[in-house]
Order: sequence, then structure tokens, then C-alpha cells
Amino acid sequence: MKKYGAEFVGTFWLVLGGCGSAVLAAAFPNVGIGLMGVSLAFGLTVLTMAFAIGHISGCHLNPAVSVGLWVGGRFESRELLPYIVAQVLGAVAAGGVLYVIASGKAGFDLAAGFASNGYADHSPGGYSLLSALVAEVVLTFMFLVIILGSTDKRAPQGLAPIAIGLALTLIHLISIPVTNTSVNPARSTGVALYVGGWALAQLWLFWVAPLAGAVIGGLLYRFLGEE
Repeated sequence: MKKYGAEFVGTFWLVLGGCGSAVLAAAFPNVGIGLMGVSLAFGLTVLTMAFAIGHISGCHLNPAVSVGLWVGGRFESRELLPYIVAQVLGAVAAGGVLYVIASGKAGFDLAAGFASNGYADHSPGGYSLLSALVAEVVLTFMFLVIILGSTDKRAPQGLAPIAIGLALTLIHLISIPVTNTSVNPARSTGVALYVGGWALAQLWLFWVAPLAGAVIGGLLYRFLGEE
């Protein structure tokens, strides 16, 4: 239960920090943090939580990461579903807290997106379903390769959180214009539930694509990393 609690808290922090920066601070008048700031915020949530709870749960914070680690032979099957449930619940709880905060401002409108992921008309840059699918699969695949590689026992010890946090920052710098960046089904679910409508209708992609990318990454690193 301590592991699941850690995953709940860690994913809560990821969604509150990352999506919160997008909803509350990205376009704040005159001093908005912009896409660079939002990208950095997501990376910092993972970096800080990796040091805080990595020794408790491994700091997955993401169903795709848990699946990729399982495929890569680094995670036990019996832990997979409880981890995913804890991550989704943490994300939904963070979405609720963010909603309470954001709705306290005059003119708040969920129709603005609430940091939800989307494609076509709901892509920040108007990118197609195919573009969104490719971006999410490839970037999640690379994320898993980085995670598996940096946590390999042969890699420099103690530096994995930095590599993983910076990787997530880079992923957001690449793909915020395409999908608002998911690579994490829990993060997508945590805000889509509050937006409803189109966000829930498009949520399937942000489960299917990250999980597919994670499986590919897990399989590839299992091949590359064999001693």
C-alpha cells in the first residue's frame, strides 16, 4: 500500500504541477511562462518526485511507464493494475484541486481546454489524428528507452532522475503544439474527466498511443540492454 500511496501522490504532483502551470500560468498577463515554462514544469515534477519517492515505488507516475517497465522485465505483473489505478486516481484528484483553484478566477471556462490533450480541431496547432498518433507513440517509445537506460544498473548511479526529468521537458517542447503532450494516460484522464465532451471522446488516443509506444520501448530496450 505504501507503493500505491506513493504513486498516487507522485502522479497528483505531476498533474497539479504540469497541468497547473498550463492552466494558471502559461498565458498569465505580461509574465506568462509560455510553452517553455510548461515544458519545464512537467520535467520538474518528475525530477522532484523521482528523488522523493523513487526509493518507495520507483516513481512511475504513468501507466505507460509501468507497462513499459513490465514489458522490459523490470516490473512484476501483479503490481501492474494497482499501480495504474493509483496513478489514475492521483491524476483525477489533482484535476479536481486544479479545477477548484482555476474556477476561482472570473471568466474561467472549461471550454478553453483545461490542459486536455487533443487532435484535429482540439490540437493546439491543428495537427491531424495521424500526426498526434505518431507523435505520442514515438515520444513515449523514446521516453521508455531513456527511463530503462538511465536506470540500468550499468548506467551512472543516482543521475536517472535528472535524465528522466529533462527527457520529459524535451518531449513537451516537441509536442505541446501537436497534442498538448500526453505520453501519460493518467495525466490525460485526470483533466479530460472535468472537461467532458470532446476531451473524453478523444481520450482513447491518449491511452492507446502511449501504451503502444511504451511496449515498443520496453521490447527494444530488452533487446539492446541484454548483457
